[in-house]
Amino acid sequence: MKSRKKPARKAARPAPRKRIARAAAKRAARAVAARSGAYADFMVQAYAMENDARDRYTEFADQMEVHNNTEVAQLFRKLARIEGLHADKIMKEMGWRKPPPAAEAWMWRQSEAPESVPSGELHYLMQPYHALELALQSEQRAASFFSGITRSTAPADVKRIAREMAAEERDHVRLIQDWLKKVEKPRAGWDVDLDPPTYSE
Repeated sequence: MKSRKKPARKAARPAPRKRIARAAAKRAARAVAARSGAYADFMVQAYAMENDARDRYTEFADQMEVHNNTEVAQLFRKLARIEGLHADKIMKEMGWRKPPPAAEAWMWRQSEAPESVPSGELHYLMQPYHALELALQSEQRAASFFSGITRSTAPADVKRIAREMAAEERDHVRLIQDWLKKVEKPRAGWDVDLDPPTYSE
């Protein structure tokens, strides 16, 4: 008696959500490919700015914790998370699976990225008001940087995204300004420490 062959099973079709996600990813890839090379260079630069700001705020938070300044440390960590979200947004926008090489990103004509807070501005006794002031200055520099690109000879697609980023940075400026209104201004002598830390070599 001959055995009957079982009918071949049809390959399972991807779940609707997966198909939609794949289609969206393909559309995003085509959109990125259609943009100018200058657009990709600009996004590398923008990613480096956000990533550098995140790293710097994290570094400041660590230093504040060393000095038991937990309130300011928490504020710096919150700012680091915000910058991290911006960096992740750029990664998603460009479809990058891993961060671009940092060496390609340092295109600004100064020692620090526009949104980075100089290390020399940190004080171990600083208060939340000071931390917010530093963040405000950083966001203002970033807004000015992106606004400058919109007035440059950059390609239209670069100007468009720079305009969006400048508007986003201005929103951050307003947010920090609102925070500053709710924080008490430091009194005179805030940086006086009768028992300053000692550092061994």
